[in-house]
Amino acid sequence: MKIQKIYEAYDQMITLIGDNYNLLQSLGRFGINLGFGDKTVEEVCEEQGVDTYTFLALVNFSINGFKEIDDVDKLSVETLLNYLRSCHRYYLDFQLPFIRKELMQALDENDSLANLILKIYDEYAHSVHQHMRYEEKEVFPYVENLLEGKTSSLYSIDTYLRNHGNTDNKLRELKNIIIKYLPSDGLRNNLLMAALHDIYNNEEWLVQHTDVEEHIFIPAIRHLENRLRQDDVSVKISRMIHRNKAQESLSSRERDVVVALVQGMSNKEIADHLCISTNTVITHRRNIAKKLQIHSPAGLTIYAIVNNLVDISSVKL
Repeated sequence: MKIQKIYEAYDQMITLIGDNYNLLQSLGRFGINLGFGDKTVEEVCEEQGVDTYTFLALVNFSINGFKEIDDVDKLSVETLLNYLRSCHRYYLDFQLPFIRKELMQALDENDSLANLILKIYDEYAHSVHQHMRYEEKEVFPYVENLLEGKTSSLYSIDTYLRNHGNTDNKLRELKNIIIKYLPSDGLRNNLLMAALHDIYNNEEWLVQHTDVEEHIFIPAIRHLENRLRQDDVSVKISRMIHRNKAQESLSSRERDVVVALVQGMSNKEIADHLCISTNTVITHRRNIAKKLQIHSPAGLTIYAIVNNLVDISSVKL
């Protein structure tokens, strides 16, 4: 019997399993081992390297569909990635082959429908493989790059969401054919019933897996994307401000050259006035133009007045 409630970090882990034995599968997906005694959820998670907040978010969602995440920023993307990868391994490497084996044992190989049923099942399994392989090849590496602070202008989690559809049409067709049209009796009937029961259970599990991706994983990644974009904008603005300050920061000698230019001196006159060579004056003028992005005498005059290098009354306008 399932008991629906919102579980907290201080609840005993064994209580969660006693209330909802289906959580045993989730424990395996999180990499949590049994033998934890009467320890709380938080104690078990901390000992076994699982983020408690993320674990409870998935548990409460799986048990009663609780979708309200208090703080998406507290979700551990690393824990979600490990969980989803473990789910893939369990489903692709164990459940799909196991159910196929059950069907082969339950079907009469001399029955013309047997091969057709297995063909439908294989098509379904292939679609699941494609879906999960895509996530492992495209989505998960993309998320790992985000965790390293690397964004992409060519891909986003919403791209994945647009292609995130159900793969259960073939499975629904398979169940209907078996129930409606496949005659059996005795032992084969029992085997077929057992296979059907596992098909229904795993269909429910896969729907739940898809819901976790859409309601927890995708929002967490979207939040990470937005945070990185904001950080990127802040860094760019900071760099731009720093660059502008660096450009506008003239040395004392460059300020002397600006004052001399504003006063109408030639390069040679400036060189004599400052006791430097004409080539040095020319170099200073290039650096001033590069830093200030000002090339005209009028522009330099305005800069000198605004920055109090000269008094406006001493300038011939």
